[in-house]
Amino acid sequence: MEPITHFLTGACLGRAGFNRRTALATVTMTLAAEAPDLDVFTRFRGPVFAFTHHRGFTHSFAGLMLVSALVVTFMYGIWRLRGRETNNLGLPPRWGRLLVYAYIAGLSHILLDFTNNYGVRPFWPFSERWYSWDIVFIVEPVMLLALLLGLVLPRLGLLIREEIGARRKGQHGQRAAVAALVVVGLLWAVRDYEHRRALSALRARTYDQADPVQVGAYPAWGNPFQWYGVVETPNLCALPVVNSRVPEVDPDGTMQVLGKPEETPVTLAAKSSRLGRVYFDWARFPITQSEPLPDGGYLVRFYDLRFAGIWRGGNPPLSAGVVLDRKLRVIEEFFGRNAQQVAPD
Repeated sequence: MEPITHFLTGACLGRAGFNRRTALATVTMTLAAEAPDLDVFTRFRGPVFAFTHHRGFTHSFAGLMLVSALVVTFMYGIWRLRGRETNNLGLPPRWGRLLVYAYIAGLSHILLDFTNNYGVRPFWPFSERWYSWDIVFIVEPVMLLALLLGLVLPRLGLLIREEIGARRKGQHGQRAAVAALVVVGLLWAVRDYEHRRALSALRARTYDQADPVQVGAYPAWGNPFQWYGVVETPNLCALPVVNSRVPEVDPDGTMQVLGKPEETPVTLAAKSSRLGRVYFDWARFPITQSEPLPDGGYLVRFYDLRFAGIWRGGNPPLSAGVVLDRKLRVIEEFFGRNAQQVAPD
């Protein structure tokens, strides 16, 4: 998910009652809920390196221990710089408890990222397998609004009712934060139900007289009942739109059908490259496109049809590829539009 949702989730978790146990709980959980995205700094090593390590160590159950420790260490430094003062003088910081709370907030980050179609690798380094729930878009307006209201409404209520005491203030804020988190859970339940209906509709029909080998349904932004479907059969891939409210596959008759590209020594060499192995391990519906170059080499592009729905008619996101010389050695790798040179073997 995008960063704002992560920050708001951490803040709501802190306000949901954790802030009653130790000082600095809310700010610690807010930072820890976004901290796994520290892997963004891998971009300084280039786009291919960043893609290879994105949602890896920092988004795993094991790596989250170190990430949580970093957040708590940072908060300890801020606390010392403030002269060991907190907003609530009667509630000192309990660092062991804050470490546990930071880990819980970090788990919320992994869970939120699991709900979209990019996926996470929570069992790294023991397993490189990707997991994704595929039920929400990377920006989910209902979640953002619910979490924001869970933090803002108590403040607005206190401005209107200044006579409410500090104890009532804490209770009021806690109820609103818990309610916001409950709304998020209910949203996931509804989206999961609609997602299952979309998948069932995709499996229930044939495509060019062939049964599906695997299907996927991915959320469209702004319409909770519209899903971008991907269907793989032995000979083709279909890209229908699914209306899960009916449910109905290809209601507007615009389904795209793509033939599976032929496997050649060129595509096999590209897939066996370092980037190819990583990309095809991550992609669920990968396809390749290859073209010869004037110098006798080849350009091979990688696409994942999971994201086909959001780039129809435009440039495909999260695409990658390699450039091979005439001996099928990798001389260049690229992710998106950014390339980096690779020394030939």
